[in-house]
Amino acid sequence: MKCLTNDGVLLAQEVEIASSFLKRLKGLMFREKMQPDTAMLLEPCPQIHTCFMRFALDVLFLDKHGTVLHVIENMKPWRLSPIVCHAVQTLEMPAGTLQGRIKKGMQLRFEK
Repeated sequence: MKCLTNDGVLLAQEVEIASSFLKRLKGLMFREKMQPDTAMLLEPCPQIHTCFMRFALDVLFLDKHGTVLHVIENMKPWRLSPIVCHAVQTLEMPAGTLQGRIKKGMQLRFEK
């Protein structure tokens, strides 16, 4: 599955889905790095942490319609995000992916 903005900008060519409790709990912990053009979609997920991580992330919190509710760029290891009200999905990408291109209120879509 890939992730795009509504105007067609590709954010991730391959999106890994973490929808079970254990997959969300483990998330990206203990991995060496994320490959470019990849992402992890956690659902449901209104808050994340980067404990036990070895790299920084760009993070988008989304509502049930794919609207961006909150953006965090370059979230370093050993940090805790705010709780984002109404967020049902969180998209984690390698730091540097967003580069200021995604703002609150934008729409994302996921395609196979």
